Amino acid sequence: MGAMEADPNGRHAHEPGAKLDAGKAPIFRGLLAYFPRACEQVALVSNFGASKYAWKGWESVPGGFERYSDAMARHLAKEGLGESFDPDSKLSHAAHAAWNALARLELFLRDK
Repeated sequence: MGAMEADPNGRHAHEPGAKLDAGKAPIFRGLLAYFPRACEQVALVSNFGASKYAWKGWESVPGGFERYSDAMARHLAKEGLGESFDPDSKLSHAAHAAWNALARLELFLRDK
């Protein structure tokens, strides 16, 4: 059984204004609101990849963690050599590197 849910202000669950979200990830405030432009660009990379391959196909690539690590490094290297945009997708190498970082992190967390 998971940890008990609690209101961050100490309110009881049935008390008006209670919200049992203490300790939960602030996904909107801590990710989407912090990085809206970056998230949009990563979503565009997802869309590009899905149109080239298939939605969610990346999840079943053999050796995915290593291959997405290599792809991330390739995009960072291209950026380091002065090429800002991927010639195939026309999206930034930074967005591709971020997408690959998220893919490898997701696979890492799934295998934990």
